[in-house]
Amino acid sequence: MGIQKVGIIGAGTMGNGIAQACAVVGLQVVMVDISEAAVQKGIANVAGSLDRLIKKDKIKPADKDAALARIAGSTDYAALKSADIVIEAATENFDLKVKILKQIDALVGAETIIASNTSSISITKLAAVVSHPQRFIGMHFFNPVPLMALVEIIRGLQTGDAAHAAVEAFAKELGKTPITVKNAPGFVVNRILVPMINEAFFVLGEGLATPEEIDNGMKLGCNHPIGPLALADMIGLDVCLSVMEVYYEEFADSKYRPCPLLKEMVAAGYLGRKSGRGVYTY
Repeated sequence: MGIQKVGIIGAGTMGNGIAQACAVVGLQVVMVDISEAAVQKGIANVAGSLDRLIKKDKIKPADKDAALARIAGSTDYAALKSADIVIEAATENFDLKVKILKQIDALVGAETIIASNTSSISITKLAAVVSHPQRFIGMHFFNPVPLMALVEIIRGLQTGDAAHAAVEAFAKELGKTPITVKNAPGFVVNRILVPMINEAFFVLGEGLATPEEIDNGMKLGCNHPIGPLALADMIGLDVCLSVMEVYYEEFADSKYRPCPLLKEMVAAGYLGRKSGRGVYTY
């Protein structure tokens, strides 16, 4: 018996995206957040995303209704008890994730897989806070989850073969292409991507070119679909900064020093699309 019911902690951008990806392939989902308003906003975002797919003739209205019927929302962690896998998709903060994982661990059975959607935090360190750490694994989805094909599956030092095989099969059931990587800060994709974004902020801060010229240079010169500064706005400048801070601390290497301009913009609240202003204004 494979994974049939999925628990998700966090109804934000990543959490509701994962919920949608699961629900459209027929899996039951329970999405937990700290307030009923956050849960309902997450479900509304799924509905809006599905409406856009209807307009593009990717799905039928009946498909939307069926998918939404498979998603339950809750503010109570007890709703996770019957899940086959629980995916933590909270803010990229180690202490917060540890607190959440301990709550999950106290509720679910020993066979329930616990996964983290972290983009940079050590899976080995997170696994150490749960009982039965052999069932703990990293499952890093990419934004927007319903559209992005890749899932990084990260094995911590403790991760067992059974958990890895189950999560790999689960990712494929979602229509994703999984790649398995060893535990290291940033794993593979963000290890390459975020330092590139950080370097784009250095280029911007040194006045070598305008934001538009930097982004056009990378789109036209390197065949990137979106420039690094526009991508930073999409990801969130605060997220980019927190990832670079993890690299700087974990690798103890000055090449991962966060750009002062990036730090200054985050301090100003210029976080990108989600705040209405980042490198660009929205």
